Amino acid sequence: MKRLGYVALALSVIGIAIVALGYRNATSDPVVRMATVPVSNWPEDTAPVRAVLISDLHVAGPDMPPARLARIVSQINALKPDIVLIAGDMVSDKAFATRRYSAAEAVDPLKSLKAPLGIVAVLGNHDHWRNSEAFHRAVPEAGVTLLVNNAIRRGPLVIGGVDDSFTGHADVTRTTAAMDALAGIPIILSHSPDIVPALTRPVSVVLAGHTHCGQISLPLIGRFATASRYGERFACGLIVDHGQRVIVSAGLGTSILPLRYGVRPDLWLITIGPDAR
Repeated sequence: MKRLGYVALALSVIGIAIVALGYRNATSDPVVRMATVPVSNWPEDTAPVRAVLISDLHVAGPDMPPARLARIVSQINALKPDIVLIAGDMVSDKAFATRRYSAAEAVDPLKSLKAPLGIVAVLGNHDHWRNSEAFHRAVPEAGVTLLVNNAIRRGPLVIGGVDDSFTGHADVTRTTAAMDALAGIPIILSHSPDIVPALTRPVSVVLAGHTHCGQISLPLIGRFATASRYGERFACGLIVDHGQRVIVSAGLGTSILPLRYGVRPDLWLITIGPDAR
């Protein structure tokens, strides 16, 4: 019996250590990943655009209070981006959340973002599940342009913002029509990458999140889930799918559990500019 007690204690210690490691991973500073998007018809005498992509903020306790998001905002500002693009899911209502924040509280740190071409966002499934109308008010009040199946021009870029497909709010046809009405380099911002097969022609790049790159990815086992109906096709990172370039972020926060294994939080610094070839 005494030996069983030692075994139980050892297993308890190991279990606590594993959870602590997952929580530390989840709350670590996001990795800055870098990509270049070459554009063949980039306008002459126009400097490349430095765009930061963030997704899945999932503001909620314990792992992502607004104070942590504020620190990440400082990290983003230090990169000196021309524009910041936010691919949805401002909040999380995960089962083990120790505190839930209102839409206004969740996006308040975004007021400190600095980018000469502005801040542009779309909503994600968690935002719709919580209260999309609250985010329709709070996001613009934070100084962020919210796109809902429409488009806007920022510098040389025409940004189409597709609303969340996971909750059935995406309208790719309407978004691309709005983009066609504006002259510029077309890019699409979407919470989920699953809208890519619905595109009738490629754009310069599709920027998305939603998958968390699995959030938990273990050796020999791989990702537990991608939240994409296409599985590994749009799971993570820089992808070229039938000629369409896609970048999928692992996100900043967490869903379901405040734990990450094998998948660090990340943000992307993307240089969009002339094709040097």
